[in-house]
Amino acid sequence: MKLITSWWSDRLEQEVNVVRWGEVGVPLLMFPTAAGDAEEIERFLVLDTVADYLTDGRLKVYSCDSVAGRAMLGREGTPEHRMRVLNRFQDFVGYEFVPWIQDDCNDRSIDVMAAGSSIGAFNALAMLCRFPDAFSHALCMSGTYDLGRFLKDETGIEAGITEDFYYASPLHYLPDLTGETLDRLRERFVLFASGRGRAEDIDESWRMASRLVGKGVPNRVDDWGEDWHHDWPTWRNMLVQYLDELLPPR
Repeated sequence: MKLITSWWSDRLEQEVNVVRWGEVGVPLLMFPTAAGDAEEIERFLVLDTVADYLTDGRLKVYSCDSVAGRAMLGREGTPEHRMRVLNRFQDFVGYEFVPWIQDDCNDRSIDVMAAGSSIGAFNALAMLCRFPDAFSHALCMSGTYDLGRFLKDETGIEAGITEDFYYASPLHYLPDLTGETLDRLRERFVLFASGRGRAEDIDESWRMASRLVGKGVPNRVDDWGEDWHHDWPTWRNMLVQYLDELLPPR
């Protein structure tokens, strides 16, 4: 049920690993956390929590290396370089990985669900907002949606926003979004879930949700309370709780 492959991406100028678990079902693209690789969700037992969905053919799960997240977390190059990598990573997903997923599902028109936690939640939201023709839902768990703190130079000063970053950051471009992309986005759905325990910041979710509300995009914020922390047990529980809500009926 597991397929591992990779290819050279001219957009990212590197080899990128991708993984698929399952044989049939709705495609779910799960983004890793900031420094994660394509198999991170398996090591942290996320696949165990959705095993029944995989075996009964309701779900196929995909993931890829967190190329942009690693650049951000490792403060690779200049802030401008990191913004460029973020923008190109989204292009990689939208123009390379999604078509590969659709071909793997034998359906070039199939919608993909997106999910992720922490920086992965940012990526899930960003892909839905940028490619609403390809993504139907985004499940954003314990998300970080303002990446400014990763864009400081060697003196600790936050860099100005480049065009690359503007078009990669929904928090920044959503207020200006119009036209067919916005019309399609209004037909999609974003679910924000966050605890208020250790290292959680649910205000990030509320702020991002407010941006979506301002543009008429359906969304919801679920507060899991103080007992749920910024960690894998929280995200495993969130994922399995919301799958039945987000997947089509049997």
